[in-house]
Amino acid sequence: MTLEEFFKKYKKVALAYSGGIDSSYLLYMAKKYNVDVTAYFVKTEFQPNFAMKDCLRFAKKVDVNLKIIAENIIDNSDIVNNSSNRCYFCKKYFMNLIYNNAKEDGYDILIDGTNFSDDEYDSPGTKALREMNILSPLKMCSITQKDVIQLSLKEGLDIENKHSYSCLATRVCEGEKITKKLLSNIEKTEAYLFSLGFRDFDLSVTNNTAVITVKKDDMDNIFTYRDKIIIAMSPMFDNVYLNLNNKK
Repeated sequence: MTLEEFFKKYKKVALAYSGGIDSSYLLYMAKKYNVDVTAYFVKTEFQPNFAMKDCLRFAKKVDVNLKIIAENIIDNSDIVNNSSNRCYFCKKYFMNLIYNNAKEDGYDILIDGTNFSDDEYDSPGTKALREMNILSPLKMCSITQKDVIQLSLKEGLDIENKHSYSCLATRVCEGEKITKKLLSNIEKTEAYLFSLGFRDFDLSVTNNTAVITVKKDDMDNIFTYRDKIIIAMSPMFDNVYLNLNNKK
């Protein structure tokens, strides 16, 4: 199946939109194939502010209707307790919100940007998608993450400066309770590292200790900015460490 064939079959869809490369490409192609599509973005404490801004910018650029659903996720104990099933509870929470809003708007089919590279069949998030019968066109059409990047560039889409869109909660180690303050500190830290020119890095937090992992090519720069990073992060974290095992 191709995306064109998918959208010939499903001419009216709601898209769970994260603003990342996969869902942005899918939104663009739905518009290209003249599908009746509305994108839905759920704004909670788990999403950095730039994600919503990017969603609004891209939706305006491709002339597609975008609806923002603002929710307070911190009150959901199943999610903030951060068990091994957090992604399952989180995915169900988000998709239920989107589905209910889309249903009110007259949409029966909900799609998402999961691609063919996301092959973790038994992952908590994938399990939630299966249970709710969410369709993943990229996966159904065997389009990988690498394919999405190449196809997006071919279509002239601006993907060069997109940051990672994995939710801020993924930085918190399993079993550590997720709080609004912790998420805010993570967002501030990542925004600061972005401002220093770092783009490809990982941040993990446990027991109020932050660990930064960068690519080998960025190791010299991280030491150059060491003192500034410590000054910026010390008010938020008890300890700040650099992982010497470089990001792959």
